[in-house]
Amino acid sequence: MFGSSRITTKQLEGLCRRLGMVLESGIDLRTALSREAERASGFTARRPLVAMSEAIMQGASLRESLDDTEAYFPELFRSVVGVGEETGRLGECLGQLADHYDGQLRLRRRFLSAIAWPVIELALSVVIIGFLIWILGVIGQSTGHTIDVLGLGLVGNQGLLVYVTFVGLVAIGVFSVIHGIRRGMGWVKPVQRLALKLPGIGKPLETLALARMTWALNLTFNSGMDVRRALRLSLDAAGNAHFADQIGPILEDVGQGSSLYEAFSETRAFPREFLESLHTAEESGKLVESMGRLSAQYQDQAEAALGVLTTIAGFAVWGVIAAIIVMAIFRVFSFYVSTIQSAIP
Repeated sequence: MFGSSRITTKQLEGLCRRLGMVLESGIDLRTALSREAERASGFTARRPLVAMSEAIMQGASLRESLDDTEAYFPELFRSVVGVGEETGRLGECLGQLADHYDGQLRLRRRFLSAIAWPVIELALSVVIIGFLIWILGVIGQSTGHTIDVLGLGLVGNQGLLVYVTFVGLVAIGVFSVIHGIRRGMGWVKPVQRLALKLPGIGKPLETLALARMTWALNLTFNSGMDVRRALRLSLDAAGNAHFADQIGPILEDVGQGSSLYEAFSETRAFPREFLESLHTAEESGKLVESMGRLSAQYQDQAEAALGVLTTIAGFAVWGVIAAIIVMAIFRVFSFYVSTIQSAIP
């Protein structure tokens, strides 16, 4: 019904926050969803909320109303809503989801603000090169001589058109990669597995994935969800193919009677500190509390990990800028030398 559209993290955080507050205050869910449908901006955002509101008006539960929205809402949201309704803790579960999505938004804003200036400088350098290609064409037309300082064969309006087309294709490619990562498309999984093995990048990415996974373990275990279902959702919530690959082996071991510590250890995919915390939690019988504390610890580590990734991304952008500047300098110098040589009898 809704194609490949999906609710954004910001929209989902706001929806969870408002619905959680409404339910905690005792307001009827039908009224709350009707208001959400009215306040939604844009057809894509309004249509699934209208469908949910109509389903609830006909007597469906909130979880059942999500069935007609296809992939608009993530699976973790759907499952937690279902368990929240079954246990009578829907408002509390929605509040925890809102806190989780708010944390993801804070990390994203911090990353974007840190790399904003290098990206602006990169954009300016791209614009300056485009202007140089165009202005040299104008000068060449007035003098009757073609001036190709950059040595790329791009001069004037035609050269600018080729240059803009190339930059546009690169921008589309970058956007497609980012979109693919956010949507978890199949071709992204090999890249995620490879990234975890890269020095300097792998450890921060692993920390971010563990922070999401332990938070989901705390929420799903605390909600009274079936253990196998909770493990599947939590491993998937990590947002990394390396951890999602372990869903099958872990569920198989747990189904055969293995403890969580044994099942996770057999995969050899998780760090020692996580396994030790999991072992202690199982032995003490305080799995939910331990996952809550571990989630908070990984969240703090995720802040530091994001700082490392931001630094690496900043240096990568600066490297691109430096490469453009160095190339331009050598091209201009080569043009200058060739001009002098052509003037010598």
